Amino acid sequence: MTNDLQVLLDGARRIAQAAGVRIMEIYQRGFSVQAKDDSSPLTEADMAAHAIIDDGLESLTEHLPVLSEESADIPYAVRSRWDRYWLVDPLDGTREFVKRTPEFTVNIALIDHHRPILGVVYAPALQIIYYAAQGLGAFKQQNGHAPLPIRVAKPVHQPLIVASSRSHGSDEVQRFLHKVGEHQLIIMGSALKSCLVAEGQADIYPRLGLTSEWDTAAAQCVVEEAGGYVTDTALQPMLYNTKDSLLNPHFLVFGDNSVDWRGYL
Repeated sequence: MTNDLQVLLDGARRIAQAAGVRIMEIYQRGFSVQAKDDSSPLTEADMAAHAIIDDGLESLTEHLPVLSEESADIPYAVRSRWDRYWLVDPLDGTREFVKRTPEFTVNIALIDHHRPILGVVYAPALQIIYYAAQGLGAFKQQNGHAPLPIRVAKPVHQPLIVASSRSHGSDEVQRFLHKVGEHQLIIMGSALKSCLVAEGQADIYPRLGLTSEWDTAAAQCVVEEAGGYVTDTALQPMLYNTKDSLLNPHFLVFGDNSVDWRGYL
C-alpha cells in the first residue's frame, strides 16, 4: 500500500502542477467571469484545470472515479458505492483568483473509505506545493527547492496564532476570536489556511461557515500527516461521501489536541 501511495502521490503532484501551469497562463492573459447557480464565480481557469486533472487522473488510475467541483452532479446513489475515489477542486479560491490575489490552489485528494489518504495542495502563483500520503509524512516544497518535512506546532504559540479566511468572515468566527482573547491573526485564502496549521505557522483555523468536501480533503491529509487534526465542532474527524449533500459541517483545523478548542466556540 505504501509503495502504491507513493506512486499515486508523485502522479497527483505532477497533475496538480500541470493544471497550475494552465491556470497561470489564463491568470496572466486575462479572463471572463461567470456566475454559478449559487452565485459563486466560475472562470475559464476552473474548467481548464478540471479537464487537465480529470484526464491526468484517468490515465493514472483509470479504475478510480473522480469527483470534482466542476462535475459534482453525480448522484449519491452512485457515489455511495465508491470505496476509493479522487476528490478534486481544480481551482480553490476562485474569488482570490478573480481579485488577482495569489492565494488560490489546486487541490487533489484520494479518499479511501471516507477518509483522505493522499493530498496535494498546489499554489501556482506562489510556487508552493504541500503534499502528503498516509504513512509517508507531510511536505512543503517552494520555488523548486528540495521538499522539507512539516509538522504542526505543539505546544501552541503565545499569543495564539489563528488563520482566518480572506473572503468568508463570519460572526461566528468573530465570537470565536473574542473568546480566544489576545491572538495574532493571519488572513489567507483557499486551502492554504489549513496548510499554515500543518507547517506550524498557525495554531488553529476555525471554519464556521459553509464549505464543500473538495475544499478540505487534500489539506486534511496534509494536516493529519503533519500531526494535526481536522474535525467537526464536536471534535469528530471529518469524513467524506457519507450523505447526499457534499457540504461540510463547520470545522476546526488545529495542531495541539491538548487545548480545549470547543471552549472557544
